[in-house]
Amino acid sequence: MDNPLLDMPGLPPFGRILPEQVEAAIDTLLARNRARIAALAQGAEPPTWENFIEPLEILGDGLERAWSPVGHLNAVMNSEALRAAYNACLPRLSDYATELGQNRALFEGYRAVSAQEHLDATQRQLLANALRDFHLSGVDLPPDQQSRFKAIDRELSRLAAKFSENLLDATNAWSKHIEDEAQLAGLPESARALARQTAERRGESGWVLTLDFPSYQPVMTYADDAALRREVHEAYTTRASEVGPHAGQWDNGAIMEEILALRHEQAQLLGYANFAERSLATKMARSPEEVMGFLAGLAQRVVTPARQELEEVRDFARSLGGAGTLEPWDLAYYSEKLREHRYAITQEELRPYFPISRVLDGLFKLLERLFDIRIREVQGVETWHPDVRFFEIRAGDGDLRGQFYLDPFARPNKRGGAWMDVCVNRLHTATCDQIPCAYLVCNFSPPVGDQPSLLTHTEVLTLFHECGHGLHHLLTQIDYPAVGGISGVPWDAVELPSQFLENWCWERESLDLISGQVASGEPIPDGLYQRMRAARNFQSAMQMARQLEFALFDFRIHLEYDPAQGGRIQEILDQVRDQVAPLKPPAFNRFAQGFSHIFGGGYAAGYYSYKWAEVLSADAFSLFEEKGILDTATGRAFRQQILEQGGSRPAMDLYVAFRGREPTIDALLRHSGIAVAA
Repeated sequence: MDNPLLDMPGLPPFGRILPEQVEAAIDTLLARNRARIAALAQGAEPPTWENFIEPLEILGDGLERAWSPVGHLNAVMNSEALRAAYNACLPRLSDYATELGQNRALFEGYRAVSAQEHLDATQRQLLANALRDFHLSGVDLPPDQQSRFKAIDRELSRLAAKFSENLLDATNAWSKHIEDEAQLAGLPESARALARQTAERRGESGWVLTLDFPSYQPVMTYADDAALRREVHEAYTTRASEVGPHAGQWDNGAIMEEILALRHEQAQLLGYANFAERSLATKMARSPEEVMGFLAGLAQRVVTPARQELEEVRDFARSLGGAGTLEPWDLAYYSEKLREHRYAITQEELRPYFPISRVLDGLFKLLERLFDIRIREVQGVETWHPDVRFFEIRAGDGDLRGQFYLDPFARPNKRGGAWMDVCVNRLHTATCDQIPCAYLVCNFSPPVGDQPSLLTHTEVLTLFHECGHGLHHLLTQIDYPAVGGISGVPWDAVELPSQFLENWCWERESLDLISGQVASGEPIPDGLYQRMRAARNFQSAMQMARQLEFALFDFRIHLEYDPAQGGRIQEILDQVRDQVAPLKPPAFNRFAQGFSHIFGGGYAAGYYSYKWAEVLSADAFSLFEEKGILDTATGRAFRQQILEQGGSRPAMDLYVAFRGREPTIDALLRHSGIAVAA
């Protein structure tokens, strides 16, 4: 049988990719790569950029192109057969990556090329990163420690996948069937319609609630039934743990401990005191002390106002006859009531102004004006699901810059959350010329019946965020994947374009492009817009405190890990909550078991990056506030100095080239409604 994963000159042929083809394809590609790498490492000619580095870049890209659709399908169309094939390949890919990183002959080849003249700045950055990564892969270790390092890499890969699978399975396993509509009192019609559609698709009467976010979030925000809110909250916050409705069935507790222990051991093999130190080797922040100081400084600004905001909700709940104690499953409910009372606005009131077709059309017009690009939909491209759409981006002169898939809606067997991932890298050499392609994935409420998908303003922010990541990948002008797009960008700078783009979701000129009442097409009325702006910083201190809770917890469990004591996961989480959380969660809460960013993704000892990059993004947007938020010249400068440069130069150098100076924290505090120190 022809294996499409072995012959993919264009876009992935998703309809022809079968689980039974995956292992054979990966084995074949790994064997081919190993043979070619051995020949390159033992080449008769002295290594040069053209005869050594470029062939290695092409080999790495070919393997990534085959693996990308496999990993993507495992996230968006998960099945037992695909999961088994995906997991079978993980250790093989991990072993291969470690072999490359520990290959002394390759290391010497890179070092020899890096000493040569006539290299440009991008080539020198790629080589510097590669030499650093050889050291971080254990190239300097003795053979026995190299072997242990490799075994750890393999096991960490397996454990991260298992963590994510457990969370997906636990999320899918829970549902609540409701026959009495009175239990749904308070829920907006959009949420009821989704629950009714879910029940119909399952062949059941009434309504079905799930833990998918479009179902979970409206219950927590609007359901009048406190017992229902508590039940759903407990199911959500105990997923993949030893407590809750599926106690112990998909428990991530032991997996987290193993991950922390292995990360710590591997960091120490490389000479670092802990994994937090190791993680900073590829980031802008220079030391754990700098990170902890940054987070502590923000905490000092926000903890007191966050606790004041909580007291306001508690007092308001009491005024409505609520219980004297405010429970976590009450917070979103009474907060929404307070927002409506104070600003006469709700997320549901805004939803009719954001039909997804209008949002996308306006988003593309905005990007075209800001960055001098053109975006259009392309029909007839093969995808993995009928909901998926395909677009291309061209420069103002008509040159094709990139392509992307958009998979917007929640569905069963699709990982929760939103993300951008790489489908194809930009790669340009004498023998290869390919344009970048991306996956943009969200989990918005799908259309219900004849009603189109209507987004909340929060979901619009999410779409803009992921689109920012996408532009960073798609608009790169760097020819080598290792430092093009998001690759080679320090993890604590990679959120700059995504958070930066969110700012346009609040401005009148851009909102007029992306919004229009679903029936009439009318823009958001000025009165509603003014109320929306007034409510922008509602509970911003509590929101920032929550992000600081996640960041401090993540960094501390990696910084303070002690093999004799284990991860102390819950103990450290409790300490962090005592420090920054306005409202302590109940004893059953198992937030860590669902913290896939750090246990199943790439944010380990790096979740602080969201706040670090938010300083950059707010400061960058302040230039548009000075020049005009639709100023094409400033947008073109951002495209040329940030989006097109990828990881080809140090992140701070790129930022200063755009902004003319290093960033300050003032714009972030101002945008968040938090007082700036005099």
